[in-house]
Amino acid sequence: MAVIPQDVIKQIAITNGADLFGVAPVDRFEGAPNGFHPADIYKNTKSVIVFAIRLPSETLYAESCVPYTQLSVSGVQAVDLLTFHISKELDSIGIKNVIIPTDDPYEYWDEENKTGRAILSLRHAGHLAGLGVLGRNNLLVNKQFGNMIQIGAILTDIEIEPSPLADYKTCPDNCRICLDTCPVKALNGITVSQKLCRPLSNYRNEKGYYLKKCFNCRKNCPLVLGLKHKSS
Repeated sequence: MAVIPQDVIKQIAITNGADLFGVAPVDRFEGAPNGFHPADIYKNTKSVIVFAIRLPSETLYAESCVPYTQLSVSGVQAVDLLTFHISKELDSIGIKNVIIPTDDPYEYWDEENKTGRAILSLRHAGHLAGLGVLGRNNLLVNKQFGNMIQIGAILTDIEIEPSPLADYKTCPDNCRICLDTCPVKALNGITVSQKLCRPLSNYRNEKGYYLKKCFNCRKNCPLVLGLKHKSS
């Protein structure tokens, strides 16, 4: 079967509210951990469609953590709904597809290390689909929108014209802002210790609400709003 141009599929995503769009052929996921490859989710996967919405940014600077907590919840809900609508339209034109949740639920959980792992790493999928580059804070950084994006993905059984990988540089060579401003030192520039991070990033108060009490790694990044706003 011939490779399908991505224009029609991109238009579906953009019309439904996506701000970013890309396609990664399944062979770009060769380095995925065993059990977390797209084919481990859907064996017929040939292309991974990845998209994202831009998140409003000023909420990062509120004195209370409640607005950012709500922004995070709303971003997840918005992308899951976007994923559903794109999937539905693809299905209506005969493209078989499988949706990926933008956050919960997932299956893997290491209780000792308090570490969860999504069925597909959307940060890495975003990178492989050309949406951005992974920063030292473990967030995907897009040239235009920085790290203020929420990512979604859909697996398909057709070969779609792939997007080029992002060719720009993000983190300055000697920048350690995200590492140094993390209050629990959960970042090492390569990965994040969820065991250290979770007590603040998913803090449960006395009422039982889960709050995002810390998001320094996102807020303090010089690239939070993209390369055009990069701090010198």
